[in-house]
Amino acid sequence: MGVLSGNPKDEPLHYGEIFAIWQASTTAKGCVSSYNALKFHTGDKELRQILEEGIRQAQLEIAELDEILIANGITPAPTLPERPEAKLEEIPIGARFADQEIAPMVSADLAAGLVAASTVMGMSIREDVGALFGKYHVTKAALGVKMLRLSKEKGWLMPPPLQIKRPEAVGAGV
Repeated sequence: MGVLSGNPKDEPLHYGEIFAIWQASTTAKGCVSSYNALKFHTGDKELRQILEEGIRQAQLEIAELDEILIANGITPAPTLPERPEAKLEEIPIGARFADQEIAPMVSADLAAGLVAASTVMGMSIREDVGALFGKYHVTKAALGVKMLRLSKEKGWLMPPPLQIKRPEAVGAGV
């Protein structure tokens, strides 16, 4: 039996896995803080629900990732301080993010999270680490679909140029 056989949790992490786990935990901590702030800016109940779901997911990721780091003798980054409650009406209009600004920020964040999770899945040699990031990938994809649908329903989606009329195929031999 080699060092990389048996229970994956007993296998050593390689340096790439350590950094990826630490970075994902740190990113999730920033997500909790920023989504909490954005939650105070939104007046849309459905958008608020998506932000709250994103916060819960990030908190779960923090707990799971920090547990792995600590079990392997790595100190996780500190958690950011909690934000005080704010009421939408108290945020000055010029300083307030609008719902149609928040939605693409969250969408971009989820898309970046998908890429990051896929990267860790591909570079992991410990099955438990790859599977954990696979779980995060699926969850972020599902939340991204919710955000896309909400953005379409509310008219917040700004699509790139759409190809409405396709050019005729010339000399394609079809």
